[in-house]
Amino acid sequence: MAKYLLLKHYRGAPAAVNDVPMAQWTPEEISAHMQYMQDFADRLEGTGEFVDGQALAPEGTFVRYDGEGRPPVTDGPFAETKDLIAGWMVIDVHSYERAVELAGELSAAPGAGGKPIHEWLELRPFLTAPPTITE
Repeated sequence: MAKYLLLKHYRGAPAAVNDVPMAQWTPEEISAHMQYMQDFADRLEGTGEFVDGQALAPEGTFVRYDGEGRPPVTDGPFAETKDLIAGWMVIDVHSYERAVELAGELSAAPGAGGKPIHEWLELRPFLTAPPTITE
């Protein structure tokens, strides 16, 4: 089994086929989208392929270490950045092909007009072992 991260970009990914921003959806369209996501997660939980998933708020802050005895440095929030990750899901599947299959299915969540979004999802494998350096 291998773990993969599915990233849902609200901004920053290639445009979706149904590219109406969520801010312009009706409450019913938002509910249908959220229900699709929950049903998808519930089904994967039943097969043992779901690990976790969360929606994210648009605001965020960058934080970094600033030296011994000094407080962390922060920069932000950046709600209007070019890239905005709307949420993520972690799956644990038997193959890359299965991960691609599930990402494609999740991409079909309904959006404006109840039509599938066909959004681009970023699929990232978890690093399983440190890279080996040979000379």
